[in-house]
Amino acid sequence: MASEVFELEWPLPPREAAGDMRHIWNAAAERGWLNCAGDDALETVLAVVRAAGRAACPLPVMDGFAAGRPLEHRPDLVDDIADGTIRVVLTTAGVGPGGTVHGAEAAGAATHVLAVPPAGGDLTLHRITTAKPAEGLAVPAWSDLVAGPALASIEIGPEQADEAVVLLRLGLAARALAAAERTHELAIRHARKRRQFGKAIGSFGAVQQRTARCHIDAVAAGQLLGEVPSRRGRRDWRLTAELATAYIATVATRIQLGAHHTLAASGYFEESPAPWLFRRVHADVASLHGISRACGSVADVLVESGAALPDIAMGETADRFRARLTAFLDGLACPPRSRPGADDPAIVAAVAAEGLFAMTWPAGDGGRDATPAEQLVLHEEVIYRRLPIARVMGAVIAVGTPLAAHGSAEQKARFLPLVGQGRLKACVGYSEPEAGSDLGSLRTTAVRLGDRWIINGQKLWITDAHDAEFAWLAARTDPEASPPHAGITVFIVPMDSPGITVREYRALSGAVGCGVFYDNVQVPDTARVGAVDGGWEVIVEGLAGERAAMAGLAASLHRQLDDLLAVLRDPATGTAGPRGSATRAVLERLAADVQAARQLVAALGTAKGHEARMRAAMAEVMVSELCEDFGEAALRILGPDAALSGPVEQALRAAPGHVIGGGTNDIQRGTIARGLGLPW
Repeated sequence: MASEVFELEWPLPPREAAGDMRHIWNAAAERGWLNCAGDDALETVLAVVRAAGRAACPLPVMDGFAAGRPLEHRPDLVDDIADGTIRVVLTTAGVGPGGTVHGAEAAGAATHVLAVPPAGGDLTLHRITTAKPAEGLAVPAWSDLVAGPALASIEIGPEQADEAVVLLRLGLAARALAAAERTHELAIRHARKRRQFGKAIGSFGAVQQRTARCHIDAVAAGQLLGEVPSRRGRRDWRLTAELATAYIATVATRIQLGAHHTLAASGYFEESPAPWLFRRVHADVASLHGISRACGSVADVLVESGAALPDIAMGETADRFRARLTAFLDGLACPPRSRPGADDPAIVAAVAAEGLFAMTWPAGDGGRDATPAEQLVLHEEVIYRRLPIARVMGAVIAVGTPLAAHGSAEQKARFLPLVGQGRLKACVGYSEPEAGSDLGSLRTTAVRLGDRWIINGQKLWITDAHDAEFAWLAARTDPEASPPHAGITVFIVPMDSPGITVREYRALSGAVGCGVFYDNVQVPDTARVGAVDGGWEVIVEGLAGERAAMAGLAASLHRQLDDLLAVLRDPATGTAGPRGSATRAVLERLAADVQAARQLVAALGTAKGHEARMRAAMAEVMVSELCEDFGEAALRILGPDAALSGPVEQALRAAPGHVIGGGTNDIQRGTIARGLGLPW
């Protein structure tokens, strides 16, 4: 509805360069969009703000809404704002000497300016006497105002003032994001159709990589923003809003510029909507950076108040499970790890006794049909607490889940109890010298000979193969299959089978990866999992479990952030720097990125089909690359001590492996691009 109104009243490209703000303001008043009373209106207001952003229209809907609570004792003014009698813009800079206000948005149509003191004090309402446009980036132009004497003066406390500032910043961020999103959509359509060098430009790797990056940013930002209205009234809602604002302030211009690069000359001239959207994005982000909270930035709040990142809602079922799970995990006595990555038998046994490893399997297979969201919660809690059961959790994802879906009755009876009890030592035999991310190209063969299979080939970079009891092995059973992945079959192969040779390598992370050589290795047909040539379906089932692994990785980043904050808050070791310092700026970016990653991963709990595959790829790219960014930033913040043995340097060394594992991020971004309709 809102989008239709803006398309009619504020089309892009515009009929006139500046448009007429009064028409759209009146239309907004008629539809009740300017009603600034009530907490539950924030979702509607944000929807209107986003519709305005898509039209590159600076209608100050959020200004009126932000004024609602400070003016709650003046219902006459609230009503006048709602019906458009008073067309108000907000300033947090105050009204200067002679009534001057610099750089006001939409002032050509506004009638009044409301000066909000960020730290609390006297809020004042003034009639605008003159507005002089100041030409520049913004269209319509910002204006320098002269305001008359105060028509009303209302004392407000710090909480009310800060809320108004947070809302004003949030509105600018939401509008900038919406404008950038529309340009991104234009770029996707352009990449599908525009041909260069005889083919659509969307088939070029550089365009696919850039488009996927923009899409990840846009989706993560949209999810952060969408979380804010549901937090209204909660103690942490302002931090939730500011994390969304901080993230959008970084990515909105990145999305916009990336889209412009794809649009090229087609988006550079003003016959296209793109230049107008470019102006809107950058003007709003510039304005956003000019509005500060009295309590400081996200980093200031986290360091100085002891606040933590807000929790991520995942639905009632998952939240109830989290409550039961945390009560159980709180009672575990977790000893120090003997070495990084080592599982602790006592903890494994305790978790297994609760049925947590098998929880997602069908009840008939010893599980309880837990939801994907509950599985994400389990991985979040286990990894955040650094419980020493990571290898068992990996076996559940890679072997247990696909075996429960595709294994024979005999295989389930034999192996699922071992997996559920945390007693199956298995390695995953997928990667090869010529088949890493491209599993469809694997060359290890399995040739049928009666009721047995003869396996020949080599697997590479296989984690923990040196002490595994079984290999979950993918082999080619039809060399002529088209497409190639149609000719793959999965087997469970005992690692003590004659003909298997294991060569150990030490990874950067400290983990052991192995080359595994298969020389005429014989296994019975009962070792086959699923149908002959049907291995791809089995593999995809296991890869779907990567969603849970991403939840764990996001939780690991959350824990690293909390550890970093603990160091910075410690008077003896703190190096957070003063407000406004480069260190605080980096810390704010990390906090916003971690929260965005957590939000993106949480959405995997309800995603299905094509959306689930897209979201999983986006989460893997975002979370794994954030592992690298976080490690590098922490090293710079903490200095030489961070390079000594401990969680920071261990996480940094492991980070490249996350980008590589499960299909390199370059491949994942290509998958995302094709999911958006870009051609091969």
